[in-house]
Amino acid sequence: MAAAIIDGKAFAATLRERVGDLAARFAAAAGRKAGLAVVLVGDDAASQVYVRSKNKATLAANMESFEHRLPADAAEADLLALVEQLNGDDTVDGILVQLPLPDHLDEQAVIAAISPDKDVDGFHVANAGRLAVGQSGFVPCTPLGCMMLLTDRLGDLSGLEAVVIGRSNIVGKPMAQLLLDANATVTIAHSRTRDLPAVVRRADIVVAAVGRAEMVKADWLKDGATVIDVGINRLPPADGAEKGRLVGDVDYAGASSVAGAITPVPGGVGPMTIAVLLRNTLVAAHRNAGVALAEGAI
Repeated sequence: MAAAIIDGKAFAATLRERVGDLAARFAAAAGRKAGLAVVLVGDDAASQVYVRSKNKATLAANMESFEHRLPADAAEADLLALVEQLNGDDTVDGILVQLPLPDHLDEQAVIAAISPDKDVDGFHVANAGRLAVGQSGFVPCTPLGCMMLLTDRLGDLSGLEAVVIGRSNIVGKPMAQLLLDANATVTIAHSRTRDLPAVVRRADIVVAAVGRAEMVKADWLKDGATVIDVGINRLPPADGAEKGRLVGDVDYAGASSVAGAITPVPGGVGPMTIAVLLRNTLVAAHRNAGVALAEGAI
């Protein structure tokens, strides 16, 4: 039997609609809209596309979008000064500095300069620490989106065995922590893991976030496993095509014959990232303005 498709695009659309409705209520209560500031340094083509998408989505969700662009050769002091300015701006609830930054800029120093209360990307060390010890903070958007898809599909994750392939600060580590908090039994696997296929084959839940095209094969998977594919990789062009097709970290065609449910690429995890960014911004706005948000509303 073919795996059920976990439709992240549809789930994200529903989440964005809910955020938009709550954002309108927030504006009525607070006398202003929630605000997201996005900072783009340089002219990286992919980053420009992401920033445009975030701007459009923010406006559609009844929020204010503040876009700040700096040249590729901007001094780090100028970028840090802009971040500090946004930290003190009461109309800005969330700050997102688009990564990657040009090589001469220290990404960690820039992330550290963002107020943890406006760090809607969830990258600040204070928010990472809050997640690690079970305190309330902002969680990186992609793993939080993955958790939403998992709980929607499976309900209670208690006692399930989960394998996260990849140990990045952005996805792998926070993903593992969220699964632990949901009482799953968690293994973080990576490039040094011995007999990786055997480790993955134990899992009821597989989250692939390693950045290698179609690495996870069908015979790595336990029958009926739920597979969340975070990867997005472009294959070389074939048959004269201008661009190669997009694939994930999982061999989707093969895995679909074994897994119980799987996210496609594209249309799976990707749409959830911006939807959760909007969700985090709205949560920040309520906290910053002292307006109550019903628990579990988003």
